[in-house]
Amino acid sequence: MVSSAVIYLLAMCAYALEWAAIRRPADTAPGEEAAVSPRASRFGRIGLGLMLVAVLCHVAGVVLRGVAAQRAPWGNMYEFVTSSLGFAALFALYLIWRRGWGWLGLPITLLLAVGQGLAVTVFYVAVAPLVPALHSVWFIIHIVAAAIAGAAFNLGGIAAILYLFRVRAENKGPVRGYLARMPSAATLDDFSFRVLRFAFPLWTFTILAGAVWADYAWGRFWGWDPKETWSLVTWVVYAAYLHARVTAGWKGVRAAWLAIIGVLVFWFNFVGINLLVTGLHSYAGI
Repeated sequence: MVSSAVIYLLAMCAYALEWAAIRRPADTAPGEEAAVSPRASRFGRIGLGLMLVAVLCHVAGVVLRGVAAQRAPWGNMYEFVTSSLGFAALFALYLIWRRGWGWLGLPITLLLAVGQGLAVTVFYVAVAPLVPALHSVWFIIHIVAAAIAGAAFNLGGIAAILYLFRVRAENKGPVRGYLARMPSAATLDDFSFRVLRFAFPLWTFTILAGAVWADYAWGRFWGWDPKETWSLVTWVVYAAYLHARVTAGWKGVRAAWLAIIGVLVFWFNFVGINLLVTGLHSYAGI
């Protein structure tokens, strides 16, 4: 996992150099704002190559963690974070390959480099057997659903942040440099909505599966444990986001800010709660 974190950092640097090369006035003539210089293209290819290697190391690390533990690699926060980031990395690679969204490289490698860096330095715990409360098939279902939903929440949040930058640039006039390579603000807004629309029912299932697991492990479906409470808060924020879009017609800036609030609440649930609050979900120390 350390190797993947380092390679993600190198990929982020390559993508940052690509961005710097694109934004130079000499590289993009007026009327050809989306044009990419050979130098920028070279940095982009290097970034993509490094990202591919990092993702392979990342996925291999998750698999080998499970082999070493002789169980599914989702027994603590370190394993959850690395797995969730792995799903996000695979989805981002798919979008870069299938849709040609090379502009996604910089923000996603930034997320992956920071996330993996925190995982291997702050969240890391040694391989250990599961505590008795986690010996349930519902635990595996619950964690896998949460990891996939978390990956989607992060991608939706990234799209919302980029939307804010893009729409601001569009309002100022012709879009130049790196932002010109992105889809239109409307496309980013729609992509964020589609991803979060996929993630929300999955997150709903995550909470329901967690309730079934809680009944098996602790003899009750719901106990207002801090993790359970903030999982519900996360659900409420995204329910409000979807309700605002579908019934109130919210789009654009207001919807983007609500999506960003949602991903911040999600990460507070899975990082802040574990670090700051003691509860039944603090079964691994961190």
